[in-house]
Amino acid sequence: GPGFLNITFTDEVLGKYVSDSTVSKPAAYAGQTVVTEYSDPNPFKVLHVGHLYTSVVGDAITNLVRLSGGQVHPVNFGGDVGLHVGKTIWSIVQDLGGVHPDKLAAIPEAERSEWMAKCYVEGTASYEDDEQAKAEIIDINKQIYQIVAADDRQTPLAQIYWTCRAWSYDYFDAFYARIGSTFEKYYPESETAPIGLATVREQLAKGIYQESGGAVIFDGEKYGLHTRVFINSNGLPTYEAKDVGLIMAKWRDYRFDHSIVITGNDITEYMKVVLKSIEQFAPELAERTTHLTHGNVKLAGSVKMSSRKGNFLRAVDVLDLVAEANASSGRGNNVQVELGAIKYAFLKQRIGADLVFIPEESVSLEGNSGPYLQYAHARARSILAKVEASAHTPYAAFEAGERILALKMSAYPDVLDQAVSELMPHHVCTYLYELAQVFNRFYEGNRVVGNEREGLRLQLVSKYADILRDGLTVLGIDAPERL
Repeated sequence: GPGFLNITFTDEVLGKYVSDSTVSKPAAYAGQTVVTEYSDPNPFKVLHVGHLYTSVVGDAITNLVRLSGGQVHPVNFGGDVGLHVGKTIWSIVQDLGGVHPDKLAAIPEAERSEWMAKCYVEGTASYEDDEQAKAEIIDINKQIYQIVAADDRQTPLAQIYWTCRAWSYDYFDAFYARIGSTFEKYYPESETAPIGLATVREQLAKGIYQESGGAVIFDGEKYGLHTRVFINSNGLPTYEAKDVGLIMAKWRDYRFDHSIVITGNDITEYMKVVLKSIEQFAPELAERTTHLTHGNVKLAGSVKMSSRKGNFLRAVDVLDLVAEANASSGRGNNVQVELGAIKYAFLKQRIGADLVFIPEESVSLEGNSGPYLQYAHARARSILAKVEASAHTPYAAFEAGERILALKMSAYPDVLDQAVSELMPHHVCTYLYELAQVFNRFYEGNRVVGNEREGLRLQLVSKYADILRDGLTVLGIDAPERL
């Protein structure tokens, strides 16, 4: 019947855990090949705060899978072809006064990404408000598909396309290097579109997809979903067909046991239709794919922003806001602290809901923040640095404060197991903050250096510092020795 089961760990068990210099790791993905796909920026557009958030979350999930024995392949996906490219290129042509690729050299390198973002916004407005511009954009969109398919590098329009695409990739690479994200492969839509187009046409002949009004659709309604177009009436693949091609390309390249796709929650229903269609002809691929979704990042009092309208919060804006908040605190600029502040603020909340980001809170050395934990780690290392390592000899029995700290630390492997099984990094954040609080209470009431129990207490501090460093590393946050 209902009741409680009380378990007491002996000092011997806790002593062995504290004196063990290693941290036990989960093994949920041992021996498995896992593809993690996230960030997914589109060339010809600027990176917004959503890309920053997804990159941070994706890095942490990649670390969790790798920690648990998985052979992880982080990849990226983005639209180097499609209507957004047509809109941007059309506006670029207007800005250059015609199809003049030689004039691109006049665009300063530092302004290229912002200039293309401006062109995208202007092209979108013209597409929506001007019928002639809309027709011209549609025509350019078709030409871009032809340019990519033929690998045309010579015509003037092709030169504009390839130059600006390269600018976008350089911009992405610089940003990822700045935040510490690394991707093994980038899948452009121009690569996945032909694969998706061929796959959908092949399955059309088998009845998986259907023709409707000159387009090719998947009837999701009979599965309780909605119907979506996979090939439009012009014979071009839609986002849906490109995503089919992406899954097939990832399978071709990695033969994955699991594919984890991380996106905003605005495409939840869309992905259900895509995966349901794949389930009809490649059920193992649909079964092995996990779609994780998250909400939007907002500043306090802000509304959801759109890159189509130009009122979006750029990823670099967030980095700059945090740098300003950190400088205002009187600590100057410290990239380690600033990135730690952003990443922890994003990761401490369970993935799924919208997140309100407050830069001033993120850099605080008090409360549940990344800098607070970075400082906690540096403080522990400074304690250890005061005494020779040979003095770290544990006693056999624990006093009350020592036992509380040892018990809290012994829960870390279970926290990692939970974070891995749910693919939820916030469990690690919550635990690390609670652990730091337990340590602070211990340290306030228990002298370490110079105490007769110094040996055991130094072991406790050492284990505590190792767990903090390990947990912060899982979150993609630096654990500095000094701050």
